[in-house]
Amino acid sequence: MKILYAIQGTGNGHLARATEIVPILKSMADTDVLVSGTQSDLKVPFQIDYRFSGMSFIVGQNGGVDILKTIQRMPLLQILRDIRNLPVEKYDLVISDFEPVSAWACRLRGKECVGLSHQNAVLHPSAPQPEFSDWLGKLILKRYAPSTHQYGFNFKPSSPHIFPPVIRPAIRKAEATLKPHYTVYLPAYSDQQIQDVLSQIPDTEWQVFSKHSKANCTVGNISFQPVSLDGFTQSFLSCTGLISTAGFEGPAEAIFMGKKLCVIPMKKQYEQYCNAAFLKSIGVKVLEHFSNSAPELTEWIQKAPALHIQFPDLTREILQDILMKHGETADIGHLPEFSLGLQQG
Repeated sequence: MKILYAIQGTGNGHLARATEIVPILKSMADTDVLVSGTQSDLKVPFQIDYRFSGMSFIVGQNGGVDILKTIQRMPLLQILRDIRNLPVEKYDLVISDFEPVSAWACRLRGKECVGLSHQNAVLHPSAPQPEFSDWLGKLILKRYAPSTHQYGFNFKPSSPHIFPPVIRPAIRKAEATLKPHYTVYLPAYSDQQIQDVLSQIPDTEWQVFSKHSKANCTVGNISFQPVSLDGFTQSFLSCTGLISTAGFEGPAEAIFMGKKLCVIPMKKQYEQYCNAAFLKSIGVKVLEHFSNSAPELTEWIQKAPALHIQFPDLTREILQDILMKHGETADIGHLPEFSLGLQQG
């Protein structure tokens, strides 16, 4: 069997998850990897066979997506050429992690495309929703990377096609420690904005992984360094808590490791507001705005408990199930059931 596994490269979470999924897929079948998007900061430990600019949302420095830059930098003609030229017909199975070039290439040729992403779980009717309605956000999630079969990852599986988070081996197999620092990943805020808030909490050590820094820099109790998977992992495993966007992979890893967690959904990112709604429902601290948040962060440091959920390791079973259902005609069984144990500690 020959597989194309296509990854959304706009953010770091999809590629971080791929560090677990790609080696397993390659052990099961002849697998090529496609990445589209220009906003990821991570270097991955596997070969990329196709790399496209894709449809990237450009992160700004004021808490959300920079719509103007996103439109200005969208290479529509190149995207259309990539969709037309991608040879999806030579693959027995195309799996898309919210990746648009492969998804639309399959749609153009009438070929099946299996969507395997957190976004599919967000679209599921059982998924928690924010208090406000965002028809445009829902439309983007539905049409950005269309697929013929949908499977998803979420914090709490709610249907047979929704699975627990993929926890990469560097986290699952590691032993966590509790040093006094806090790890921070807020790519949509400038270093100055982050410094202005965190400097108001001088008795706490902050390790900030910045999308805007090119070199390490320390200002008082705050250290800034460029984003790297190894550097972030090292800081995260030994931190007391994590402050991050309301993405999926980072918060899931924090909950898995029993770290204190505070999230701030990126503006104009409907998916992140959905994640925040779920996280808030289980007791995670959610901030609507980062500016003027020092009092809330201080209270979070002093009083908020850490959540701990032992997400089971089902990645190989999930992929095997998908390959048997959509890559072959063999009968299959069901994935093993698991219990979601929510503990405070």
